[in-house]
Amino acid sequence: MRKSGPPKGLISYIVLELLEEKPRYGYEILKEITDISGGHWEPSYGSVYPILYKFEENSWAERIEREDEPDRKYFQLTPEGEEELAEKRVETGGKAREFADVILGFYHVYVAFATDDRFEVDQPEESWRFDEQFSAWICEQVVRHHEYYFDDFERIEETPEEFYERLGMEYDEE
Repeated sequence: MRKSGPPKGLISYIVLELLEEKPRYGYEILKEITDISGGHWEPSYGSVYPILYKFEENSWAERIEREDEPDRKYFQLTPEGEEELAEKRVETGGKAREFADVILGFYHVYVAFATDDRFEVDQPEESWRFDEQFSAWICEQVVRHHEYYFDDFERIEETPEEFYERLGMEYDEE
């Protein structure tokens, strides 16, 4: 179960990958992360810039000057940063469950706002609402994205326990 927000280290990992691709400045990194998320998530300046300064302090990245843009603070990955990136790739590879928890957790809250009598949020007719129609649209978009990136979507009829067993994993209800 996630305590809050995206999995720890996610933004650092993405920044390292983006710096490996080419030198970048903070705002460019923010926009690239927004693009990667399909426009649905943008980390704050207050998260990206401290990461860049930490990378600089740890010698994982260094500032470079560009004659064509002397006012921008560009950062490029160092050899030490490439070593850190290799470690982050392994670390991030083990966080798929945390990603799923974030996605499913927020979806459950969305549905709770639509169905749980304890919540009485306003439901404006002319915009997004917490209801079955919009919930179905969210699910449809997830399926479309799955099919775009992977293959045709096929329902999984197994219970969570059966799914885990088929994959040779231990099921825990975290």
